Amino acid sequence: MTSAPKAEKMSENKLDKQTENKQKSPFQGQIKPQAGSGVLCSALIVAAPHSGSGKTTVTAALARYHRDQGRKVTVFKVGPDFIDPMILRKASGELVYQLDLWLVGEQGCRELLHRAAMESDLILIEGVMGLFDGNPSSADLAQYFNIPVLGVIDAKAMAQTFAAVSFGLAKFRENLPFSGVIANRVNSERHAEMLSATLPDDITFYGRIPKDEVITLPERHLGLVQAQELSDIDVQLNQAASHIENTGLKDLPAKVEFFSQQQIENEADTATNVSTGVITDESSAESTDVVIEGALTGSSIIIIRDNAFSFIYAANIAFLTQTGAELIYCSALDDDTLPEGDILYIPGGYPELYAQKLMDNVSFLNSVRAFAASNKPIVAECGGMMYLLDQLTDMSGQAFSMLGLMPGKAVMQKKLAALGSQWVALPFFDIGDSATDNSAASSSIQATANKSNANIMRGHSFHYSSAEIDLTPVSQTTHHPSKRDGEFVYQHNNILASYMHWYFPSNPSLTLRIFDKSRYL
Repeated sequence: MTSAPKAEKMSENKLDKQTENKQKSPFQGQIKPQAGSGVLCSALIVAAPHSGSGKTTVTAALARYHRDQGRKVTVFKVGPDFIDPMILRKASGELVYQLDLWLVGEQGCRELLHRAAMESDLILIEGVMGLFDGNPSSADLAQYFNIPVLGVIDAKAMAQTFAAVSFGLAKFRENLPFSGVIANRVNSERHAEMLSATLPDDITFYGRIPKDEVITLPERHLGLVQAQELSDIDVQLNQAASHIENTGLKDLPAKVEFFSQQQIENEADTATNVSTGVITDESSAESTDVVIEGALTGSSIIIIRDNAFSFIYAANIAFLTQTGAELIYCSALDDDTLPEGDILYIPGGYPELYAQKLMDNVSFLNSVRAFAASNKPIVAECGGMMYLLDQLTDMSGQAFSMLGLMPGKAVMQKKLAALGSQWVALPFFDIGDSATDNSAASSSIQATANKSNANIMRGHSFHYSSAEIDLTPVSQTTHHPSKRDGEFVYQHNNILASYMHWYFPSNPSLTLRIFDKSRYL
């Protein structure tokens, strides 16, 4: 008779412990410079309980609205997504960079935010998945940089439960900076009043965004349809922005103080790295100073960029630009031939949607084959790798011939094949295997590489295809944080290819070696 209360007490203690662990931030020990020494800028993280709540629509609406008021708006995206940033760039008129405490790193995020704060009137950050989902999560970023969270809740089928969800977003994580909530897809003032009536007094209700048939932002596999494929994208964005006028979000949010990395380092008692709790595993890339400026001067990098191949991190382009390399863009869909250049970079995208047109552009295919035969380096990611294979089968089961530069076939499937952040070691890019000529650029790359032997690259994968490639992989990625095996990496003649999307700034030295025009794989 006495065992039940004891068991109940143990259960309560276990639940309390679980709740405490869930609410505790994983980021500990970060240096905080003196208040008042940073740069102030209005900022919000737009988050939600789950994907599909309307984060992208609300973030884009806010960006377009405040841009139309004559304000400079800088938008970021949490996580490795390529497609949402296309919509957000169209809304804000500015490049959209990733913010991710693991992929980009704590220092990289800090520098991006500090630079944005110096140049902008408003910083908007679209979260990823649900507010607390992922490691690191949107909540981690919010708490680490003290940026208030705006909760977007799809409330079309809610009443009092809206308050419970709002309370969970605001209170689940202790000391999480929280701005308030907005009800999405709510069409009447009466419904909005019902939603706000039971909210706690300390949670701000910013109003409602109605369900609007004009604002569609259609989806397909991998996410939203790309902005450049939507002929009415500006109409949709303007319509979404018009709804902000009727909410409490028409005014700029509270200002946040942002610090530079130099300020953080100046505050540190020693020159040792400060642990953040997330970048402490075997996937840690080099953090030493690397000479990037002008390291690839004299090199020309051809980048295929069109509707079929558009998944490119803004940070990757910024990095390659900083190296001094000439960037030459072309289209595998519309151009007759590949332009002249030293290195070919084929990013991911939707080759399966444009397979017929890719196959029919015979002159372009032949020019890529000729480039490969010249033994110049080719770097291909995901859809770019699929383009290099013998064959690609689309969702309908129709097969298309591709470049045939790698022996293998890719097949689209309705089921998600892979998703997640990953890292990979590329030991075959050791310093002795890199540059081989005596040019000034190669000497610069060698000098940079000698500062660190790190051959770790970070990135992610997200695809609905599977590939049978008749080659022995030279490496395999590892998922973060699960440490599961991930994608294979292939080295074939002059080609470096994988399903993994590389984030070049995660290892500057390694990236310079990969894009060294004198390397022969």
